[in-house]
Amino acid sequence: MLLLCGLTLLPEAGGAELKEKTRAAFARYVEASETRNGAELSHGNPFLWVDAQPAARREALYRQLRQGEVVVERQETRARIGRAAEQRIKIEDGLIHHWLGMVFIPGATLAQTLALVQDYDRHQSIYQPDVQRSKLLDRRGNVFRIYLRLYKKKIITGVLNTEHEVHYRVLDATRAVSRSWTTRIAEVEDPGEPSEREKPFGHDRGLLWGLHSWWRFEEKDGGVYIQVESVSLTRDVPRGLGWLMEPFIRSVPRELLLHILRATRAALLQGVSTQTPGSASP
Repeated sequence: MLLLCGLTLLPEAGGAELKEKTRAAFARYVEASETRNGAELSHGNPFLWVDAQPAARREALYRQLRQGEVVVERQETRARIGRAAEQRIKIEDGLIHHWLGMVFIPGATLAQTLALVQDYDRHQSIYQPDVQRSKLLDRRGNVFRIYLRLYKKKIITGVLNTEHEVHYRVLDATRAVSRSWTTRIAEVEDPGEPSEREKPFGHDRGLLWGLHSWWRFEEKDGGVYIQVESVSLTRDVPRGLGWLMEPFIRSVPRELLLHILRATRAALLQGVSTQTPGSASP
């Protein structure tokens, strides 16, 4: 996820405005994705994405996962309007980035995995440098409110103060799910300086205007599989600044997902997590 860069830019350079039609299209996309996720869980569909693949591909993907690789693929949610066939959800003046990734952690248990991902005060250590600061703001049962300061550098750099709400649900002894969404996003200007300030949301560089994710955890095969589906909204690629902004806008969502999965796997394998009593309770 997402300072300025080694290049010196005018404060206005690359500025963007989040328009209501863009926000509404993203909301429709998220709602359709949420509906599909809910249907998959309630209708007895394969719990993990990999299990819905054709047999030969499924076996190949499981081999990759058990060898320690992270599998990441682009996704797209389509919506049905009335009796018409499913159609792409069009979005203007913005880009939707939809990715799904999986990883396998041998020797881990579901309880250990949930304890680590729910240890939000330590995310700044587990997921550095992408997460510079992290804090649990509030917890009520399996509902968490968290703060993350996100950092990413790729030609340009971005620092964002973000708040998220995360809901967990333990389905049975071996499976659990969670869903999270941003409730506040503010791009930081001059981070770490006396002049540090937050830009108004929707009147910034458009590095991140929304982030929703759906996690699935399954303990089997002597370890735990983690699946993360991520849908984010950014500005579109600006004319004249494409050479500067496009690498950040288009590649960072995938790279962030890869980093999250690799860091989670490494933390569990190295015993980084500290079990909190009751943290994985239904």
